[in-house]
Amino acid sequence: MKIELLSNTPDALNLLLRTKDTRLKADDDPATWPEEKKQEHLAYMRDTIKSSWEFVDYTFRINGVTRAFTHQLVRTRTGSYAQEAQRVIDAREHKVVMPMSLTQREQNAELTKLLAPLSAQGIWDHAVGEMMDGYAQLMDMGVAAQDARGLLPTNITTSIIAKFNLRTLHEMAKLRLCTRTQGEYQNVFRAMRGLVIGVHPWAAEFIEVYCAAHGSCAFPRYGEKECPVWFPALYNDHVRAEAKSRFWSMRHEAAPVAKNGKAM
Repeated sequence: MKIELLSNTPDALNLLLRTKDTRLKADDDPATWPEEKKQEHLAYMRDTIKSSWEFVDYTFRINGVTRAFTHQLVRTRTGSYAQEAQRVIDAREHKVVMPMSLTQREQNAELTKLLAPLSAQGIWDHAVGEMMDGYAQLMDMGVAAQDARGLLPTNITTSIIAKFNLRTLHEMAKLRLCTRTQGEYQNVFRAMRGLVIGVHPWAAEFIEVYCAAHGSCAFPRYGEKECPVWFPALYNDHVRAEAKSRFWSMRHEAAPVAKNGKAM
């Protein structure tokens, strides 16, 4: 697996601050602000309307990942994608990745060597070998790649270029960094986050897992049962119940006023 940051929005911090500031006034250039003011407004932005975040883009090249992973990745509707096309390429030399859980299962099995033909790895290797051999034979016979690809395993490796804006990365991070997410997706997203922070250190607080961002668990039934991060304070059903009761018992409308470049 190899993750690269191909491009990102230049001067992203000033652009982010300017698009936010324009909502209140249009004659102030954040590039002229002292660093302390920039950081103050940046902290304010993390807790307000997120539309400005959509002006900052990041484009990644993701190589050596499985089709199983990319099937999940492209379900993020607000991304842009360009993926290797199995319809036209010869994929017989592509690797097929065994899931980490199967590898760990074999490492923990006492009779793996004696039961190799019946082990999870043995079954996996045999099935993958049959599929890849069949694919190669079809290709050698002149069968169109778009038809032969029907035999290719879901965990065959592929490459994809993906573009997301900061708002999308913020929303993805909440769940895709979570321990409930399958390992490959966690690894890819951790790498993507690291690359973003490498060019924009200020983005670290914008791209955070749900429990760290909200102080509660996104999947409480899972969290309490098996997440190593979970602790009792993350269970806040009583807080949500109180908020729900208060909200639906009254009606209030805010009247924001701009002050010092912020809507108070």
